[in-house]
Amino acid sequence: MQWRGRRGSRNVVDRRRAGGMGAAGGLGIAGTLAVLAFGYFFGIDVSPLLQDQGRGAGTGELTQRDEDWGQFVSVVLADTEEVWQPVLRDQAGLTYEDPQLVLFRGVVQSACGGASSAMGPFYCPGDQRVYLDTDFFDMMAERMGAGGDFAAAYVIAHEVGHHVQNLTGTLAEVNRQRGRLPEAEANRLSVATELQADCYAGIWARQAQERFGTLDVGDLEEAMRAAEAVGDDVIQASAGRTPMPDSFTHGTAAQRQTWLMRGFQSGDMAQCDTFGARDL
Repeated sequence: MQWRGRRGSRNVVDRRRAGGMGAAGGLGIAGTLAVLAFGYFFGIDVSPLLQDQGRGAGTGELTQRDEDWGQFVSVVLADTEEVWQPVLRDQAGLTYEDPQLVLFRGVVQSACGGASSAMGPFYCPGDQRVYLDTDFFDMMAERMGAGGDFAAAYVIAHEVGHHVQNLTGTLAEVNRQRGRLPEAEANRLSVATELQADCYAGIWARQAQERFGTLDVGDLEEAMRAAEAVGDDVIQASAGRTPMPDSFTHGTAAQRQTWLMRGFQSGDMAQCDTFGARDL
């Protein structure tokens, strides 16, 4: 992915130095075991992030790798800003409001409540911010076989996709409906929400390539591998469980790849109507 030397966003809030809290030091063994649940974004257990891996825990110091990830995130966020401003205006008749992206380590407080690295990256509509611990990218590569800078960019673009949903009113409507539905139906609504965010990530990837020449050979494959790795069926099977479709909240590997590619191939928000689709 071509990103070095490019403009970064001014909307990154870096709390990694200020926090300086290693997750293991903050939660301890009991806290680490307590996060054996699906993450907010990926629906997986990312408790390994809570273990002190000697990366400045308790000191607030950042390694060169931390600094590189911070610069990378800033450039990707800037690209999403430049892409979504005209796309949202031209395709939805709305003004794009830039979200902020908060980098944190260990634990963080948002308008949606407290959160830890174990939740994975997430978007909070209450403050229109994306929250991200960049150690998550290393975990993707080491434990999920989904490494690469464009795989990481897909993660960011997906969360920004939720911000687009917030601006269009989709998230508010989904939250209103979910509170009135049985669990299985509420889960299906969640799947549609996540797949639309994947589709929006595909729109960003297409526009980033057309506008900035961002993609290198193999980049799209990286994003596809990441989409596969975070499918609910793959996650449950990897955990030794029999995949249970009624419990899915993010979609299967095939669904996530399909909607990512639909956004990439069409570049059209109208093609991302997962809620009206007969077959996801």
